[in-house]
This record gives sequence, structure tokens and C-alpha cells, in this order.
Amino acid sequence: MLSPTGHPAAHDDGCHHGRSTGGCVDCKVRLISVCAALTIDELDGLEAISQVVELAPRQALFAQGEEAGAVYNITEGTLRLFRLLPDGRRHVMGFALIGDFLGLALAERFTVTAEALSPVRVCRFERAAFKALVAERPSLLERLHERAGCELRLAQDQMTLLSRRTAEEKVAIFLVGLRERYARLGQASVTLELPMGRQDIADHLGLTIETVSRIITRLDRERMILVVPGGVRLIDPARLERLAAS
Repeated sequence: MLSPTGHPAAHDDGCHHGRSTGGCVDCKVRLISVCAALTIDELDGLEAISQVVELAPRQALFAQGEEAGAVYNITEGTLRLFRLLPDGRRHVMGFALIGDFLGLALAERFTVTAEALSPVRVCRFERAAFKALVAERPSLLERLHERAGCELRLAQDQMTLLSRRTAEEKVAIFLVGLRERYARLGQASVTLELPMGRQDIADHLGLTIETVSRIITRLDRERMILVVPGGVRLIDPARLERLAAS
């Protein structure tokens, strides 16, 4: 849903995502986000400055070059973070999942565009109000430092992926890394949901879509994975991990 300015409409109905009347206290993602560092009273303060933003697939939360006036906590869905290069090519920096915070970097403008891959729901906090809240709560500041921000982690992951790795190793690293991220969300499973398309994966790994498709087919044929609707099933995760670590 867009506001007249073309930006996602923020619904000022508190920080609600599959919650009871307890608001932030009963949020399903509280314990896997930076909010876990807050007491009940501090959560009330956080909820007081929050707005809920809902996005449809392909709708942008914020755009590259836009003033970074807010930070966001993802409570539902997956976003693609990408940059447009001077020559017009798209470089997918990574994918933000439930519990990730966006906008924590100190830059005055966003360095990436965040676009929904599925229906997305986030809690939005004006940066000035969030900064004031953090300054009063050392526990929250410490938690933010521990996480280092989603953007920094994605940049580090990207450096690893684009180092001297074969295309097959890059795909294995991506799948193993995604499984580990889902596990941290309490979603440990042999089946990985892939809300991103193969073109997104290719743009993230610095490969062509043909190469990604060929490697996924090969991994399926070699019984490391099984391609299923909406994702892949890890048939032999130990072999996949060895490939990623090679």
C-alpha cells in the first residue's frame, strides 16, 4: 500500500504482527531480534514510536539514494537488497529475513534498495526517535553492536561469495548460509524456502541464471538436494557443507 508520495504507507497502529493485545511483548519475532534485549517497560517505549508498514511483492520499502530517515525491523516476509550500478546492471547484495534490522548504518542515505519478494510487514521507527531511545538504553545499544546491522553482515557475506570460489561452491555457500539463517529463526528444516528467484540468486552470486540453474540441476542429480515447489530439500547436507567449505 503506497502513500501519495509513492512510499509505503505506514499504519500507525502500534507494532503488531500476529500478536495479542500485548503488542510488542507478544511479538513473534521479539526473541530473535534486537528487541530481545529490552525489558517489558522498554518494549512499551519502543512500541510507542513504532509504525507498521505492509508491502506487496515487488514494492520497495526504501530506495537507493533516498534519505535514511528511519530504521526497520522485519516481522514478516523477505526483502531483496540491491544496488543499481552506473552501467545499469543490478547487483543483489543479499536478502533480509524476519528479525533483521535495516537502516542501522550511519550513512545519511540508503546505499541499497529494499524490495519485497513476498508479502512483507515491518516495524518502522523514525531514526531520530530510535536514536534517542537507544541512547537511554545501553542494553539495546549493546545488542545492536552485537548484530552489527543487517547491511554489514550482507556486505561481509558478499565479499566471501565473490572471492576465489567456483560457481558450484558459491551456490553451496548460499544454500548452507540460508539454512543457518533459517535455523537461527527457529525454522530448522531440511527444506529451504527460496522466496527469491534464480535470477536473484545469480545476481547475488555474480553468476548467470543459466549457470545457477545448471548447478542446481547438478546438485539435484547428485542427490545433495531435491528441487521442490518453492525451494529445495537438503538430501545430503553434510556433502553440501563440505562443498561449501572446500
